[in-house]
Amino acid sequence: MKLGQNEIVSLLNDAKYLFLVDISEPEESSLRLVVDEAIADHTHIISTPDPASPFTEIKEGASPIKAVEGCRRFELQWSRYVAYLVTEEIVGSGGSYKDEIYTGKLFRKYTTSHFLDLLARDTGGHSEPILHYKLICQDHLIDVASYDPPETRLLENNGAKPN
Repeated sequence: MKLGQNEIVSLLNDAKYLFLVDISEPEESSLRLVVDEAIADHTHIISTPDPASPFTEIKEGASPIKAVEGCRRFELQWSRYVAYLVTEEIVGSGGSYKDEIYTGKLFRKYTTSHFLDLLARDTGGHSEPILHYKLICQDHLIDVASYDPPETRLLENNGAKPN
């Protein structure tokens, strides 16, 4: 059964966690992202965290977040982008974003955002309205501005193997 674009986007937004696997520009001004769905792997427990870490109590008994067998792999491809920004998750998670308006959870589509404001202020010559998408991954936040939505695909297998 082949899934439609909306169904794949729903699966992306239903994922608990995502990891960026690959980012590339297959052709000039095109962008391809590959992300793996991930879960808290309760088959492994962090039993002895680093005692020098300030997070020792938080980590005690925690499970690692990772892609395991059965998790999905997604591909998102924009045939043409205006701009994209990859930000380290901790750095990009600070600040106030209460004035931004979006739909989605891990794959967001914005109608009002600081990224759109930046592009309106610092770029020009746009023949169409700019769309803003953001992929929320563990370790990375990826903002993409384009004129069209991405093509999304559910890839066959993420290659995760049980431990």
